[in-house]
Amino acid sequence: MTDLTMTKTRIQAGIYEAVVSLKPGRDTIPKISAYLFGKEQPGVSISDVPQDPANWLVRFSIPSEALTDGIQTFVFVDTETGEKLDSFSIVTGEPLSDDLNAEVDLLRSELDMLKKAFRRHCLDTM
Repeated sequence: MTDLTMTKTRIQAGIYEAVVSLKPGRDTIPKISAYLFGKEQPGVSISDVPQDPANWLVRFSIPSEALTDGIQTFVFVDTETGEKLDSFSIVTGEPLSDDLNAEVDLLRSELDMLKKAFRRHCLDTM
């Protein structure tokens, strides 16, 4: 289980922002990756919050290439443990009648992460 908690604060001007809180006893810089359709995305930056060593500011520049018709779900993962910390979806194009498509897309993204982790585990244990 991860010792990080990620809380989204806002998305503004194409930048996703969140605060990552560390559990007591951990003092290392968190390593967080963003994924879209199972592929790691560049642009995640982590900076410390002045006078608050237990919190870190995470910023992610949403790539313009991701803004296409349909639903794009970004998933943030603790790189060290592989656990999901947060996610958000962007819906562009025709409005959707309900959020079911977003949920299915999120499940697909999480399934892709699980498949990668399982394959890595199988290779490591051979």
